[in-house]
Amino acid sequence: MRAFRTSITIHSSADHIWRILTDAVTWTQWNTTVEKIEGTIALGKTVKVYPKINPKQAFPVKVTEFTAGKGMVWSGGMPFGLFTGKRIFTLWPNGDQVLFTMEETFSGPLEPLIGKSIPNMQPVFEEFAAALKKRAEN
Repeated sequence: MRAFRTSITIHSSADHIWRILTDAVTWTQWNTTVEKIEGTIALGKTVKVYPKINPKQAFPVKVTEFTAGKGMVWSGGMPFGLFTGKRIFTLWPNGDQVLFTMEETFSGPLEPLIGKSIPNMQPVFEEFAAALKKRAEN
């Protein structure tokens, strides 16, 4: 199973970070890893993400878990679970700061084959976390 993970400490409130993470309209103002995002970030909604590394390719994901101020899960992939991706965003408050984590795992019977074609997303994950930190602390 292929996976990527990042975490960063952000000196801000979990509520403020949550508002930034769930406001799709402003994502391209702060998120240097996304060319465009379409949809509403809310439970049960579908969001299409167009990454800068491949702006012509939309990645539709469904918000499958959503706990305000704490975390959410975006799920996507092929029918019948042949290949799935799950991105988990989590906020861990600790006093006047929050540990933000984001991880994505890929699974399914076709993962060994398709997983080989997925580029190293670790630098993109780190860039996303740094951009979120910058936005939340300013």
